[in-house]
Amino acid sequence: MVRTRAVVIVEGDSDRVALETLARRRGRDLAAEGVEITAIGGAHAIRRFMEKLDGSDVQLVGLVDARQEEVFRRFGIDVYVCDTDLEDELIRALGVDGMERVIEGQGELRSLRSLQKQPAQRGRSTLQHLRRFISSRSGRKAQYAKAMVEALDLDSVPLPLDRVLSRV
Repeated sequence: MVRTRAVVIVEGDSDRVALETLARRRGRDLAAEGVEITAIGGAHAIRRFMEKLDGSDVQLVGLVDARQEEVFRRFGIDVYVCDTDLEDELIRALGVDGMERVIEGQGELRSLRSLQKQPAQRGRSTLQHLRRFISSRSGRKAQYAKAMVEALDLDSVPLPLDRVLSRV
């Protein structure tokens, strides 16, 4: 059994899935390296998580959305911050065309087009449509986190993801 030497704390499952997918694409076996990625269910669950770790000597790093950075820093955790959030970082890295190819690969381009035609979506940007689409159904954020990371050119990985995995 490999002793846990580092824990990457993330807010949700989509963050965990993205990092695990990126590590796998880079040929890393995090479990064999003693690295765990733990989704805590939102930044404000950090206190409860830290209480469980009390006295543990593992390295802690976090991947957080910009508006949650201070919550993690209060606990002395080294954090890597996504500008707005993980999905925004990945969408920017892929670009609109790349994102639409990912959605098409998931068999859902028609659903995206339907969303874009809805009256409530008129006047919104394509980026806003993509963000709304990814978060519109339970489990879709994690599904797309994996698909987006799989579609990334490994030379275009968003810095927060790249840096957090380099740290552990």
